[in-house]
Amino acid sequence: MDKKIRAVTISPTRNKCDSCFQSHCCRYATQQIVAPRSMRDFDHLLWQVSHRSVHVFKDADGWFLRIMSDCEHLQQDGRCGIYEQRPLVCREHSNEFCEKDEPIETASELYFQDYTQLHAYCEQRFRNWGKRFEQK
Repeated sequence: MDKKIRAVTISPTRNKCDSCFQSHCCRYATQQIVAPRSMRDFDHLLWQVSHRSVHVFKDADGWFLRIMSDCEHLQQDGRCGIYEQRPLVCREHSNEFCEKDEPIETASELYFQDYTQLHAYCEQRFRNWGKRFEQK
């Protein structure tokens, strides 16, 4: 007996958020920072990334702190608990390119999730990195 297989067409969602059950963009906050240039600037970044759940990255838009912390309004089902009253930054957020497409860690030009990673980068970037504490 031949079994007939019926094809089911699933129409793509108009909004990536409708199919995102991990709520990627609600699991952290980013803050753009002034591009670090000097050893002192990078030393300051080392202090910031030394705090739990604080990462640093550089992408085409500049340098950012990434604070890994869930939004307090994120519901168990991955939806926003204050959707109708959500802040403008949430309303204006574009999902044209988002974490579902590629994680920030791999999409960024530079990404540091801890002191060790950023420190190694600083040692490569600055020839005299190890002497930054010496009095002049």
